[in-house]
Amino acid sequence: MNSYWQERYLRSGRIWGDAPSPTAALAAARFQRHGVHRVLVPGAGYGRNAGFLARAGFTVTGVEISPEAIRLAEQDNPGVTYVHGSFLEVPLEPGSFDALYCFNILHLFRQADRQRFMQRGRDCLRDGGLAFVVVFSDEEPSYGQGAQLEENTFESKPGRPVHYFTAADLDAHFRGFEILERGQVEDPEDHDDQGPHVHRLRYVSARKLSF
Repeated sequence: MNSYWQERYLRSGRIWGDAPSPTAALAAARFQRHGVHRVLVPGAGYGRNAGFLARAGFTVTGVEISPEAIRLAEQDNPGVTYVHGSFLEVPLEPGSFDALYCFNILHLFRQADRQRFMQRGRDCLRDGGLAFVVVFSDEEPSYGQGAQLEENTFESKPGRPVHYFTAADLDAHFRGFEILERGQVEDPEDHDDQGPHVHRLRYVSARKLSF
């Protein structure tokens, strides 16, 4: 996956433009209501969402696997601290964040690594910390394209698996959390050779439980 994203950013640059996803504003509003200060953004890309959260007043750390994406991010989003590496592997202090915002990253992993990803996210949050996670839904127009790797998981492009979440499937990834809100949103994009299209996304807002 590392080489796929590095090559894509080298080829296409700011693939999705500079405007943040509408879900970044949804997450920011919820974080503000709960007194969040420190936000972790796995898969921060070139910073369009991480930068939005920083401009909204949060202290933001972005983790990104592509050096080229970080280079682009640091040009336009100096208020974000970027960490290079895979979110599954980079050293992060347990309990050091108030919230996690994860946009269209969790669905890029196969089942075992999705579970590892969510456990890593939970470990990084303080007790009572919030997670706002956005993923492709099973209503996404690209569902079923490419070779099937696992249930509801397809390799639509070489080196890029995509998992499509049902509502129940997404809920099952939040063990150790109290789910506060579930929702769906349409997110329009226009990039590469695909032209204008709309992604159908699911999101969950949840609070880390202490045991």
